[in-house]
Amino acid sequence: MGQHVSLEAAEAARTVVEIRKFGLKDKLGYLFGDFGNDFFFILVSSFLMVYYTDIFGISAVTVGLLFLVARLWDAIADVTWGRFLDSRKTGKHGKFKPWIFRMSFPLVLSGILMFVKIPGMSDGFYLAYAFITYLVWGTLYSTVNISYGSMASVITNDPVERTTLSAFRAMGGSLASLIINVAGPLILFVNNKADASRFTLGAIIFGILSISCYMACYKLSTERVVTPEVKEHKSNLTTTLKGLLKNKPLIAILTASLIFMMCNMLLGAVNVYLFKDFFGNAAALSLVGFIQIGTVFIAMPLAKPLVAKFGKKEVAAVGMLIAGIVYMLLYFLPQLTSIPFIAISAVGMFGYAFFNLVVWAFVTDVIDYHEYLTGLREDGTVYSVYSFSRKVGQAIAGGIGGFALTAVGYDATHKVQTQSALDGIHTIATLVPGIVFLLVFIVLVFLYPLTKQQSKQLTLDLASKREAKS
Repeated sequence: MGQHVSLEAAEAARTVVEIRKFGLKDKLGYLFGDFGNDFFFILVSSFLMVYYTDIFGISAVTVGLLFLVARLWDAIADVTWGRFLDSRKTGKHGKFKPWIFRMSFPLVLSGILMFVKIPGMSDGFYLAYAFITYLVWGTLYSTVNISYGSMASVITNDPVERTTLSAFRAMGGSLASLIINVAGPLILFVNNKADASRFTLGAIIFGILSISCYMACYKLSTERVVTPEVKEHKSNLTTTLKGLLKNKPLIAILTASLIFMMCNMLLGAVNVYLFKDFFGNAAALSLVGFIQIGTVFIAMPLAKPLVAKFGKKEVAAVGMLIAGIVYMLLYFLPQLTSIPFIAISAVGMFGYAFFNLVVWAFVTDVIDYHEYLTGLREDGTVYSVYSFSRKVGQAIAGGIGGFALTAVGYDATHKVQTQSALDGIHTIATLVPGIVFLLVFIVLVFLYPLTKQQSKQLTLDLASKREAKS
């Protein structure tokens, strides 16, 4: 990967703003960023559809169309904002952090407005209001989330420290998920029905928590790595696109992330029917959710030392292999009741938790690789391309669960499903994720090129290139 340089020369070549060394403040600051993001993101993901159908009276089909249009629009907004960020110069407080501060206030305000019902208006007004406020919120979410995600690559350029940031990001999202999914139903519903005023109250509460987290992220995080501006080699879209197409690590991690995300969406949709119909124990779903978050917290302290010893590619691949084997095993054990099923699947959840914990560190590495290929430091653009592909995947994957259930013969009008439908549900919930997790393992092992040693060498070679340009 180019000329080898000594560690001492590489350290001397790095352009770093030495305010303070990377430490716990940065980790907590980055945790608070996704904590703030997910207060509204998970609130919207979990409860906005029922708000639109039950309070605004919008049909489920129309809501689905709105979500599809919004996801595609958000994907465009991501790339547009990423290109905008890369055109900005690094200021006193960094390149990305100031935009988190500036845009978080309108973002939270727009989030609250989504859950405000003006009484006495027509159905047409509520439909238009839903479209406008949701699209505005999604656009503003892009401005904060792309800034936040891009910032990881300039907080530190150490591969292990970046893995820690990725793990703390996952922890922030898990904490928000736990709070929203536990406290949300208690706040938002009255007598098992969605209540308009309670939804507004909930949005205000979570909005205050969200803005507090964003301010903590702004105060605690420090952007250190500053790439020298190269006047003779200005960024242009053609060079960027050529670099992205040549970026094998980016293409591999996009592939792995997309199929993993779509599988998780399918699992989330089908698990409800697996426990409700196949096991006859819908209450066990809460235990599944609790264990899923618990595995992240158990895996988190293990991620950094394992990555430091073996590398993030290696750790993530082994985790996916474990998950794939576990879910394949569950497919061959259809006689299990719900609790033994959950106990065994917990091992699989623990396996794929490592992928969730390090995936954002993969993204920072592919940003470095883009700079190595093109000479352009385009954190915002590369991160936004990653986010763009995920949102397009979400838009496409939105109907997978319903299609799969229909394909196996599930009929909501039947109190008891046919045995073939039940068997099909079990297959979708076990064999399909087993195959997908093994496929992700194959992509990581054979298509993602940056091993532990290659990641280290990339850091050294980039430092050498930057020194030559400065």
